[in-house]
Order: sequence, then C-alpha cells, then structure tokens
Amino acid sequence: MSDAKSLEDYALEGADIQQITQLSRQISKVKTERDIFKSQVKELEEALDESELRSHVLTHLSKADYKPPTWLTKKKKKSTGVVCTILSDTHFDEVVKPEEIQFRNEYNREIAVKRLEAYFQKIVLLTNEYITGIEYEGIVLFLGGDIFSGDIHEELSETNEDTMLASIIFWTEQLSAGINLLSEHFNHVHIPCVVGNHGRRSRKPRHKLRVKDNFDWFLSKTLEQRFSDNDKVTFDVATGADLIVDVQDTKYLLTHGDQAKGGGGIGGIWPPLMRMVARKRQNTDFDYMVLGHFHQLIMAPSSGFLLNGSLKGYDEYASIGNFAFEVPQQALWINVPDKGVLWQTALLVDD
Repeated sequence: MSDAKSLEDYALEGADIQQITQLSRQISKVKTERDIFKSQVKELEEALDESELRSHVLTHLSKADYKPPTWLTKKKKKSTGVVCTILSDTHFDEVVKPEEIQFRNEYNREIAVKRLEAYFQKIVLLTNEYITGIEYEGIVLFLGGDIFSGDIHEELSETNEDTMLASIIFWTEQLSAGINLLSEHFNHVHIPCVVGNHGRRSRKPRHKLRVKDNFDWFLSKTLEQRFSDNDKVTFDVATGADLIVDVQDTKYLLTHGDQAKGGGGIGGIWPPLMRMVARKRQNTDFDYMVLGHFHQLIMAPSSGFLLNGSLKGYDEYASIGNFAFEVPQQALWINVPDKGVLWQTALLVDD
C-alpha cells in the first residue's frame, strides 16, 4: 500500500479545515458582537447617568411651592394700578440674516441683548414719565414662551448662535439683570410663566410632560431659584399649558398660543383666536386671554384677548410664508380695579 495520502485522508483533512474556518468565523463574530455590546452598555450607562442627573435637577427645581402674592389681589383704592407686560417669542440665539429677507430685519445674540435692554428700560421710562397720575402697586411680567428657538428643526440646529444649555446660562444672566431693574423701580414684581412650542426637547409636539420637557420651564425655574431670596420678586411657573393669573379684580389666562389653529384665511388670525377664547371659557372663567406665538401685536381686550408681538421680528419663515411685516415689539398695559385693562401700548424695542 502506498505512503501517499488516500482520497479519504484528504477529505477528512478538508473537513477539518472547513470546520476550523467556520469556528474561526464564529469566534470573530462573537468578538464583534461582544465589542458592540460593550459599546451599547457604555452608552446605556452614560444615558442612565444623564437621566439620573436630569431627574435630580428636575426634582430640585420642582420643590418650590407657589404662594400667590397678597398685593396682587387684596382690595385697593381705585387710584392704584398694576403695570402688566408680556415677554414672549424672543427666540434667543436664533440667527436671522438680512440678505435672506430683503434686508428688512436682522437678529442675533448681540441684537437680542440690545432689544431686551430696550424692553426693560422702556417699561421703566413709560411708567415713570408718560403713563403718570396713578399709583402703581407693582408690575406683572408675563413670560409667554418661545424664549428660545431651540433645536426642534434641523435648520435651527445648524444656524443657532449656541447650544441650548449654553444659551440658558447666557440668557439667565440677561433676564436676571432686567428683573433686577424692575425690582428697583417697583415695589413688587410678579412673574407668571408658561412654556412655548419651540423650547420642547422632542421633535414632535407632546401633550404629556409638555412642561417639564421644555427649556422654557427650565429657564423659569432657574430664574425662580435665582430670586428666591428677593422678597420683592415672586414667580408662578405653570405645571400645564395654561395658567390663571389674578391681578386685582381681573382674571387673566396666560397661554402660549400654539393651541389656536389656522389663521391663513381672509380673516387672518382673528377667527382662530376668537374660537380659542370661546373654547377656553367652556372650562375656565377669565376676563382676558394673554398669549403670543403668532408674532403679531393685537391688543383687543373688548374681544377677550391680548396678543403679543415678537422680540425677534420678521424672519425667513414669515418672508417665505408671505406674512405681513411687523416691527419687533412687545405689549404693555395698565390694569386698574373695576376697569381691567385701561391703558395699552406697544414697546418698540428696535430703535
């Protein structure tokens, strides 16, 4: 018999090689899956750490209980009044390039700081020098949402001035300076707050956890903590989409405004707003609804609403949508007993 390998030996050897190759591939696959699992575990651990941190922060911010200030509702003589103004739709750190909108407006952080300063300074100027002859009990600063443009759209993530967390840090300081200015000129400053639709963390609008998943809420709670030792400044941060605010004998419903749908027809924004007022009154008793969202200043107390303008002003969305141009402005009015909204005016923030 020959020493050469038989065909059977070659077959057995080939089978062994094939088996070794398969086992090698399986080992390689297992190693790859192991590395993937390790990476996933690391990501999950990081996400868990982030969630625990966020939960700790939210729990800490939620601890403060709201106690309504007595000066807002106690009976006063008729010569007293309360200054009311709404700050909303500031869209801080959004960038609007003039060349994209026929050079009708420009917006960035530097311009926003100047407009915010003008807003607070003109509140003091108007009430000290122009709307006189009345004793002011204090001021109510409604924060109406969309303080930030956020990153709910890809184009905003690409063009915003800064990240959301960095924006919150920067604008907390700017708003604190403005609130301090008001506290120097008024005996009391009350700040009711609701969230807008732009500050949400999710791409799609949400109904559950709408407030606590919104950067507007985070900013409001941060400001509330900042002024916790200042007896002249009080906050009422809404836990839902709407907030009832009693000012003397007048009841305001503060909401952002994104609940109103429509406004593109020949009647413009009026039909959606009137429908919203009527529907809100089915479940809530109020005298005036205060809102923003539409970037149009329409003060119509006889129709039951006060609609705020925008600090940002005209932008690419308004231009492409063929909306009417409107200057950057915010609303101010005086509330007096037995009359409600007595004087009303616009604060023009872009000189």
